[in-house]
Amino acid sequence: MPAKKVCIVGSGNWGSAIAKIIGHKVKGSNRFDPIVNMWVYEEMIDGRKLTEIINTEHENVKYLPGHKLPKNVVAVPEVTEAVKGASVLVFVIPHQFIGKLCDQMKPHIKEGTIGISLIKGIDEGPEGLKLISDIIREKLEIEVSVLMGANIANEVADEKFCETTIGAKNEPNGQVFKELLQTPNFRITVVQESDTVELCGALKNIVAVGAGFCDGLGFGDNTKAAVIRLGLMEMVSFSKLFCKGQVSSVTFLESCGVADLITTCYGGRNRKVAEAFAKSSKSIEELEVEMLNGQKLQGPQTSAEVYKILMKRDMVKQYPLFAAVYQICFEGRAVQEFITCLQNHPQHM
Repeated sequence: MPAKKVCIVGSGNWGSAIAKIIGHKVKGSNRFDPIVNMWVYEEMIDGRKLTEIINTEHENVKYLPGHKLPKNVVAVPEVTEAVKGASVLVFVIPHQFIGKLCDQMKPHIKEGTIGISLIKGIDEGPEGLKLISDIIREKLEIEVSVLMGANIANEVADEKFCETTIGAKNEPNGQVFKELLQTPNFRITVVQESDTVELCGALKNIVAVGAGFCDGLGFGDNTKAAVIRLGLMEMVSFSKLFCKGQVSSVTFLESCGVADLITTCYGGRNRKVAEAFAKSSKSIEELEVEMLNGQKLQGPQTSAEVYKILMKRDMVKQYPLFAAVYQICFEGRAVQEFITCLQNHPQHM
């Protein structure tokens, strides 16, 4: 069989951290082509193109400074060029750009290509919720797995031990991605409940915003633990409501569930920006510009998608944490009311 060519679609901090793993893994493999294309949204950094910097200095100086990328990872500014000949696609971009990019890529996708989404977010479809993997599946007509877990990009790039979860409806594809991505310090479990795994990755960012409010308002660890637990309960309940397949509680005990929730509520940019929001009079948009070096927050955006769905189904009252995060971020509700929203949580009734 010919070696599979891998293309990474995206190059932010998480995309670059994954590129570091994949670049090293394909070098010693018979199954994968040794050259990995990485699509990079072209930007000028101190008068030089970001792709040129990556290809000469082998470092993404904007999104993952201080980490050398393997020399076999090649930055490509045109997505149509990057995906040519690829049979394995790794998607890791902000979720709001996925539809447009897939439309550009479609004429260049070859038959038998498989994809994996590392994108943490959801979209609004005509029936309500739309998973990002479903958008890719429909637009590119390929089989898509997902990877979600307690994976803060800089720690993964530092090769600190962590776990992650691959959700693959097609088990052999899950094993291909495990072979491509697993290292001694990046350990992977493959499960079949792909939709649940993906929802965990999106919904935990809403809870992390709540955890950040908690920190900004000066509440202690007991309160934050309650926010994490109530958030997990809302995640489980929402998943059972919206996943087409079975949702088993055991999936929430994987890295994509409780582990990712904890790490995001203690580290991660959603928590950090939400804490600053609670302490200042600045908007989420202003803080993104100030604190995130051009990257976007997923938590508030996901809360907006979820809120629309809950409104349609007249279920806002059953999800007070999700609803409060949305109302505080977008409707001017006072952040000081966050805990009040949780005091009469359905879990306590």
